[in-house]
Amino acid sequence: QRRDEVGSAQWAELDTGSGLWTLPATRTKNHREHVLPLVPAALALLPRRRDGRDFLFGDGPRRSGDPHRGFSGWSKSKSALDARIAQALGEPLPHWTVHDLRRSASTMMADQLGVLPHIVEAILNHVSGHRAGVAGVYNRARYASEMREALQRWARHVEALAVRRLGEVAA
Repeated sequence: QRRDEVGSAQWAELDTGSGLWTLPATRTKNHREHVLPLVPAALALLPRRRDGRDFLFGDGPRRSGDPHRGFSGWSKSKSALDARIAQALGEPLPHWTVHDLRRSASTMMADQLGVLPHIVEAILNHVSGHRAGVAGVYNRARYASEMREALQRWARHVEALAVRRLGEVAA
């Protein structure tokens, strides 16, 4: 999802029992509610809930009265991550941005994992193609099971990359 949608995620938006994250329309770029399936790999990455904190990430206010105070340290955190990657690899990665992760996930799902373009668009909460114009008036499908399957494929792909990398480091 978009950087600030993730950074401002709130516990009230999550239903960990059914594995759903509901982003309210007030927090999405297109001003439409977005219900996103969370696969086990994503649920496993969620932090523990801290007392009195409505936000999953960051150290802003304890309550959600200020919707812009979840995690906001993207530049510093990315610089620290770049330094850790450079140290681990022995050289820095070519220039990249946090948004490149969203673009890469979209491309890989469509190009290598066999996810249909309208399902990728649904995951990204884009209002184009099958959701734009007249098509969007008639097609109200949420594609929940298809999104869950696509995200499960993505999780397996990322896990395989990590396992392969660990094997290279061990060798």
